[in-house]
Amino acid sequence: MNKISIIIPTFNCEETIETTMKSVEWADEIIIVDSFSTDNTLDIIKKYSGKIYQRKYINPVDQKNWILQHCNYQWIFQIDSDEHLNSGAEKIIRRTILQSNDQVHCFKMPRKNYVLGKWVKYGGLYPDYQIRLFNKSFCQWDSRLVHEKIKGPGEVGALDTYLLHDGMPHIKKQISNLDRYTRYEADELQKNNIQFSFIKWILGPLFIFLKRYIYLQGFRDGWRGFFLAIFSSFYIFVSHVKLLEIKLLQLDRSPE
Repeated sequence: MNKISIIIPTFNCEETIETTMKSVEWADEIIIVDSFSTDNTLDIIKKYSGKIYQRKYINPVDQKNWILQHCNYQWIFQIDSDEHLNSGAEKIIRRTILQSNDQVHCFKMPRKNYVLGKWVKYGGLYPDYQIRLFNKSFCQWDSRLVHEKIKGPGEVGALDTYLLHDGMPHIKKQISNLDRYTRYEADELQKNNIQFSFIKWILGPLFIFLKRYIYLQGFRDGWRGFFLAIFSSFYIFVSHVKLLEIKLLQLDRSPE
């Protein structure tokens, strides 16, 4: 059987969710876990799916693992609300499921990341492999609070199609995401008993910038490559500041 459940976590994504929904409307079911959106997100979703759950957002992995229990089918495809599939994806995904064996329970695919309307090819952002198709009887997301990954036994297969990620339609979105994701990153460091280091705080961002912009040739993407290298280094800088904040204020986690 090659029936498939699509799961999509959502929150205030009216700008991108319709493109996402249209790209997966072929699925046998589409399941939404929404974090109480306050814009028109739910009105758009209801045109394509009646299976909507609302739940308080704690972190990405908690939200995604929770929704698995509501999926009717073993094979799951997870897609974010700012991503969409290309037109030939359905046939490839269903064929892949039919041809799968006992050694492969999850499949990765490349992702094309777009920054202000243009595909960014360098700086480590392509092929940017993502595991998105998996059998829920064998796999689930790991316990990382940010940049979580699908874990399961056996080999990881490959899907002969790709995701398109409109992750930065404007700078405002990236800035708003920075606070949330650096908070999760600091919490992850705290959870793993990583101590604040002044040297890592200073040299870590510099290393990331040089890696993305020079070694991974981000400069070939022009000003977008420079911006992303700077932003990636600032992400590390802020994450470690928030780790220091946790230590100084003797908190269990970074304050919201």
